[in-house]
Amino acid sequence: MNRRAVLAIATAGLAAPRLVLAQGNWPERPVRVIIPFPPGGSTDTIARLFQAKLSEGLGKPVIIDNRGGASGSIGGIEMARAQPDGYTWMLAYDNEATNQTVMRLPYRAMEAFAPVSLVATGPLALVAHKDTPYRNFQDVVDAAKRAPDTIGYATSGVGGLAHVSTTLLTSEAGIRLTHVPYRGGGPAVQDAVAGNVPLFMSNVVIISQHIRSGILRPLGVTTKEETRHVPGVRSFAQQGLADFEAPTWWAFLGRAGTPEPIMRRMHEALTRAVLDPDVKAKIEEQGCDVRASSSEVCGRFLAAEIDKWGRVIRTNGITADS
Repeated sequence: MNRRAVLAIATAGLAAPRLVLAQGNWPERPVRVIIPFPPGGSTDTIARLFQAKLSEGLGKPVIIDNRGGASGSIGGIEMARAQPDGYTWMLAYDNEATNQTVMRLPYRAMEAFAPVSLVATGPLALVAHKDTPYRNFQDVVDAAKRAPDTIGYATSGVGGLAHVSTTLLTSEAGIRLTHVPYRGGGPAVQDAVAGNVPLFMSNVVIISQHIRSGILRPLGVTTKEETRHVPGVRSFAQQGLADFEAPTWWAFLGRAGTPEPIMRRMHEALTRAVLDPDVKAKIEEQGCDVRASSSEVCGRFLAAEIDKWGRVIRTNGITADS
């Protein structure tokens, strides 16, 4: 056997223990969690609520990295380019599913990402500023039928679930509204609270305090039934659109190819973090329900969302310029 072959065998024999050791010692440095939206939105809020407990569980700092823009796709692209070494993760919002159809992305979510856990789900709510004449969804329907395309509604971005679900909602209601997209939920809620746009379709996390204060008036929720997070407000299904349902969600994703021991360690640490009684209570106070699912449930859920909303996007001709 020649010297090169001997060295190759020796190197192979040494490499595997080093890899196992590296995985066993993971993490050896701070861990980054990409938030594909600016600070102030729901995804950023939820991540920061479990950040400290996750850091505690991993024994290393967890750094929040806001990569907002293009309806969450800039953060998604950054995540898809990351090394599968367990040091880059992403808390994805529901936009990740709709972006797969509405945008031309350099990656496919089910190939680029490794699901860790469905963190939380909740209702979207259509709200009106208190100074508008809209007291319920029927008021919006009546006004829109009198003057199509004259009533604007804000969302966190083009092609996101809030946009796509409102497109389906207005189609089923037989009305036309004008979409006013923003670069994330934070900027959108600021304009909604200021009264610069009459309607806002959003997850409840970033608007719950404004609903409680009376500045924003809820007109309907996208869960199948009423939800404890917006008490006393009927779902759109209960308001005559029987099959309408569009819950919002947040999922924790790793990079495909991340070693399984690291994936298991992250799942365990994340589960403990979000199910910590104090953390869970704070997240649910925002207007959603903690799920802390298995990675398998998370993967099936993400695939189903991509398929469901992909059909709606194609049927309604929604593009990144909508």
